[in-house]
Amino acid sequence: MGKIAILAEKPSQARAYAEAFKIKHKEKTFIELEPCSTFPDGAIISWGIGHLVELKEPKEYKKEWDKWSLDSLPIILDKYEDKVVRNMYTQFNAIKKIFHDPQVTMIYNGCDAEREGSNIFYSIYKMTKVHKPVKRLWINSLEVDEIRKGFQNMQSNERDLLMYQEAKTRQISDWLVGMNCSRLYTLLLQKKGFKGSISIGRVQSPTVYLIYKRWQEIGHFQPENFYELEGLFKAQNGMYKGKAKIKAKVRAEVEQLLQQHAILPIDSGQITSVTNKTKRIQPPKLHALSTLQATANKRWKYSPAHVLKLTQSLYEKKLVSYPRTDSQLITHNEFDYLQESLQKYQQLIGQSFSPVLRGQHKRYVDSSNVGEHYAIIPTKKIPTAKALQSMATDERNIYFEIVNTTLAMFHHDYEYDEKTIITNVKNLEFKSVGKTELVKGWKVLFASDKASQNREEVLPVVSQGEIVQSKVEITEGTTTPPKPYTEGQLITMMKTCGKAVEDENEIEILNSVEGIGTEATRSGIIETIKKHGFIEVKKNIVSITPKGELLCKAIEGTLLSSPSMTAKWEIYLKKIGRGEGSAKHFIDHIGKFIQQLMAEVPNKINTLTIEAEQFTKPVAKDIVTCPTCNVGKIGLRKNFYGCSDYKNGCKQTFPERLLGRKLSEKNIRDLCNNGKTAEIKGFKAKSGKQFSAALRLVEGKIEFVFNNSKENAK
Repeated sequence: MGKIAILAEKPSQARAYAEAFKIKHKEKTFIELEPCSTFPDGAIISWGIGHLVELKEPKEYKKEWDKWSLDSLPIILDKYEDKVVRNMYTQFNAIKKIFHDPQVTMIYNGCDAEREGSNIFYSIYKMTKVHKPVKRLWINSLEVDEIRKGFQNMQSNERDLLMYQEAKTRQISDWLVGMNCSRLYTLLLQKKGFKGSISIGRVQSPTVYLIYKRWQEIGHFQPENFYELEGLFKAQNGMYKGKAKIKAKVRAEVEQLLQQHAILPIDSGQITSVTNKTKRIQPPKLHALSTLQATANKRWKYSPAHVLKLTQSLYEKKLVSYPRTDSQLITHNEFDYLQESLQKYQQLIGQSFSPVLRGQHKRYVDSSNVGEHYAIIPTKKIPTAKALQSMATDERNIYFEIVNTTLAMFHHDYEYDEKTIITNVKNLEFKSVGKTELVKGWKVLFASDKASQNREEVLPVVSQGEIVQSKVEITEGTTTPPKPYTEGQLITMMKTCGKAVEDENEIEILNSVEGIGTEATRSGIIETIKKHGFIEVKKNIVSITPKGELLCKAIEGTLLSSPSMTAKWEIYLKKIGRGEGSAKHFIDHIGKFIQQLMAEVPNKINTLTIEAEQFTKPVAKDIVTCPTCNVGKIGLRKNFYGCSDYKNGCKQTFPERLLGRKLSEKNIRDLCNNGKTAEIKGFKAKSGKQFSAALRLVEGKIEFVFNNSKENAK
């Protein structure tokens, strides 16, 4: 049979493989295994450090392409070549030597079981110029049993080669868009006075555009008042509220309705209907990476990239299954081992309950629809109390979120009674809805989750025909603008191509469109657009920067701003991975798209007006002596006013923008010298309403001062 060479994606993965067998000896670049029933002639494991090989840069094809020039565009080649990543030659040469060893007769691809793992393996394999048969390791867990089972059931590399074609096509298309469009837009915008560079990406640019569109909606939102009729009713067993079926933009409409029914402010009514309906809510679906990222961001404000890092660490500790999955389903094999280990998991979380077996429930268990990887679930390995204690809080939170969500599948449904009361006041009906919790069920596992707590009104016990005292009044409300995205919501936004969807079933339907990027790449895309300065994340709220706005105005109307087109590209890449699409066809299509941009973009950029000064770093200018330390000077720093004596401990700062209003140097000078400003117009409350107020400095903090005491900044 000969010796087997195994290539892992990273050192930690290689160690996990080696620990499942008997190690002969270790070197810096490889681990050799003793012969055994799985490897009769032994095996040698080496590893990448992620990508050891990458696509060549333009200058490595032609020296003149080193300099950015419009005349050199577009850069489109007949063949795209790889090179070894700088500083990675030692590891690459070690792998090459192992692959060419005459004793090695077969090579196993042990990189991550997804398309990028296939790309990493075959990019290295082809660079070594070796010609030996390849087989594919396909596992979802780094547990010893799973590793041994995987190596005893190696797969052919037919599917692996298709996934490599898909990944390589994606890599080349991203290279083409990035290299050509970044140069095109940067050079054209620089002609207009922009100082800096613009990074364009096939996936990252539409993502920025979706965030920009949300900020446009918020900025252009015009709040409108609306009027409703609310009744406060006093029944024999308590008070409750109800609303009439009217929501008018004009107060007179509601007043007219009151007059039509001759309803007095204090009146009487009669309960005409009381209905009780018992409702059930099933346990949540198991976690895919995106749902885990969204949940962790909502609960703990963790960034998607941080969640992936934490889950990857748990995977490498053999505590959870493969993290980069888009599936929320498991097969019957996983269900069986979870069921067998149920008591251990219950002991782990300190909660015992009689299980509901949902092995036939396709919401959770469906072997035919699992795909490449199953949902993220705990492995058979149960961490010791010491191992849990040694975990960082963030990692422990993610682990228990995965465990609790998995255990919820075995728990009882959440049950509640929904009560609806219809109260008739002079032939005008008022509806009241409330609920009473009956069975906590699976929600007991998430008792600390504020989002799961019951916020609905509890209604008193009433009877049909009962006469109640009513107090009816007109209530005024104001429409509110859309909320900015949180960082966790960006993941769902990318999955649904920006459609504002809360309904789980609708999200599942939209998932078939693939959305922007993939489960494995979305958090990386978010980090990339942050790094390039297109968005900012403060207190988990995502905002567009001036540079991001410029990018979006420049790409508006092109396919670079189209999330649906990006989704269609992703769908075609998947077809290549299934052997149904052509890599050449896709790359040719990208080339034609770039040619089209070359023709259209210059005219588009010519219509833009650029305020170049907003992209230059502000030079700190001393405005006034600091009122706190009386030593330093207050000046404009990056995006706030701060004291020049901060190195000596003065922490006095003022925001450059306050509730949507930019504070001028005069405002800051007045605050520091007089402790108060004149009235300033244009502040925007959370409700969207604009208001005016003076500012007052109290113990280094800004307070609002209103001429009208009723005015506030809610």
